[in-house]
Amino acid sequence: MSRLRAADENLALVRAQLSLIPAASVVAGSLLCLVPLIAQAPLMPPFALMIFLAWRFLRPEIWPIWAGLPFGLFDDLISGNPIGSGMLLWTAILLALDFAENRAMWRDYWIDWLLATGALTSYIMGAMVLNALTGGGWIFWPLLPQIAATILLFPLALRLCARLDRRRLML
Repeated sequence: MSRLRAADENLALVRAQLSLIPAASVVAGSLLCLVPLIAQAPLMPPFALMIFLAWRFLRPEIWPIWAGLPFGLFDDLISGNPIGSGMLLWTAILLALDFAENRAMWRDYWIDWLLATGALTSYIMGAMVLNALTGGGWIFWPLLPQIAATILLFPLALRLCARLDRRRLML
């Protein structure tokens, strides 16, 4: 009986390790906005959301539909966005991706990139709208370099998560 209990505890530890790496990578993506960068316009892409979406495209079963709530809250606390905006936008993106995935007949790299482009662009625009509602500015043109950088860097985030996933599964 003690061998079964030890095996169950070992299995629980392995499951915890398997879910810890994706969560830690999203948290690390949120912490990247703390890097001091002096710019007159927003340039840094939303790395946490990019990593979150990359994990979602690589392993759809890894995040439950409510996973956008805690990660969005942590991202709001770190990035300085209004509290709740990340929670709202990340969850809305997850719901939209779930709906699109259920409707799609097939998936490939280009469809995933197109879906990620729409999701990341809508996040940046939605964050601008929510910031404007809380007293921020309402200017669209300075966001174009950030949107372009986000779209172009998403394949690198996907590749990073694939390497982390490969290393995670080797443990």
